[in-house]
Amino acid sequence: MPAAPKVFGIILAGGEGKRLMPLTADRAKPAVPFGGQYRLIDFAISNLINSGLRQIVVLTQYKSHSLDRHISQTWRMSPLLDSYVASVPAQQRLGKRWFSGSADAILQSLNLINDEQPDIVVVVGADHVYRMDFRQMLDAHIASGARATVAGIRQPLALANQFGVIDVDAEGGRIREFLEKPQNAGGLPDAPDEVLASMGNYIFDTDALIEAVEADGELPTSNHDMGGDIVPYFVGRGEAGFYDMKRNDVPGSTPRDRSYWRDVGTIDSFFDAHMDLISTLPIFNLYNTAWPIHSQTVNSPPAKFVRDSVGRIGNAIDSIVSLGSVLSGTHLERSVVGPWTLAGGGATITDAVLFEHVRVGQGARVHRAILDKNVVLADGATVGVDREKDLARGFTVTDSGITVVGKGVRVTP
Repeated sequence: MPAAPKVFGIILAGGEGKRLMPLTADRAKPAVPFGGQYRLIDFAISNLINSGLRQIVVLTQYKSHSLDRHISQTWRMSPLLDSYVASVPAQQRLGKRWFSGSADAILQSLNLINDEQPDIVVVVGADHVYRMDFRQMLDAHIASGARATVAGIRQPLALANQFGVIDVDAEGGRIREFLEKPQNAGGLPDAPDEVLASMGNYIFDTDALIEAVEADGELPTSNHDMGGDIVPYFVGRGEAGFYDMKRNDVPGSTPRDRSYWRDVGTIDSFFDAHMDLISTLPIFNLYNTAWPIHSQTVNSPPAKFVRDSVGRIGNAIDSIVSLGSVLSGTHLERSVVGPWTLAGGGATITDAVLFEHVRVGQGARVHRAILDKNVVLADGATVGVDREKDLARGFTVTDSGITVVGKGVRVTP
């Protein structure tokens, strides 16, 4: 019986995340909190760990301190079987320069691959919310004979111009063309109203990946991007296969949350992904114990809901409340509340996302808003209620009306 191939995991976590400002003003995008107690990076690492990978590196660059700290504190693997999740910053191994793209990040980190000598390398992004069993994609990659395999998620044809689209040869199992945000994409053979959008997850034969990134590094016209340059390299050689996420059967998934994947690269998509968590039958189920999303264990007491000082009774409807939070006579609805949040009597929090250590004063109102860490709302203050007032105070307000308050800001009436 042949030995199982040795598989090495690389997570690309060096992105700046400009479209998530101000949430990324002081942290890397993969370190942005999500769902109360998680960080975005936890979804990628959990999927790889649950899929049986035990040697994983996270390539970091932009404002990476909180990300590096989270990885070192949370993702401690047993060294007995040489298991690890290691944060690796840009090392300038090829000169005095930083990563100029995701492919260049791998090129500058080839020493990690050479040290481990894997047969296959799994490369994934660090800032998507999803569940995926990479073992099934790995089996499909090996069976196909492709040197590179790109994971794709089905999306409506009308949204094709928002994604990198995989033009598939269904019979041959290869990618005919990789289209970057096409305006006139065609539908899939079995679903004319859908396209296969790249998830930013790839599997490569190791020698083929090394050859590709080294060749790309010699091209002065390249953007050194995995999706924009490396995948087309394999497509042009007829060596790029595709994996339809529809085939992926994650343990514990339901018909409602099967094949869920969301790119949370904008404030609107980040907010919408939180709203996917809180319904009675959630579109993305955090409570799937068969395929858990792991994160740092918070040393905190349970959340508490009490009357306020004058006896007002609050309520919490369709919401997630994290450990350490105390809500006193507060109305909470359709919201996600991070650890150690305090909310006072008569406060109203609706359709909102609160990070850790937020303080909401008595009678304060929060609606369709994201409040970063350590934000304080004084008694009677509002966020998300008056768009013009929020803009005048320098807050970010999206076209859809979501207000974002950056870390540590104090909001007065």
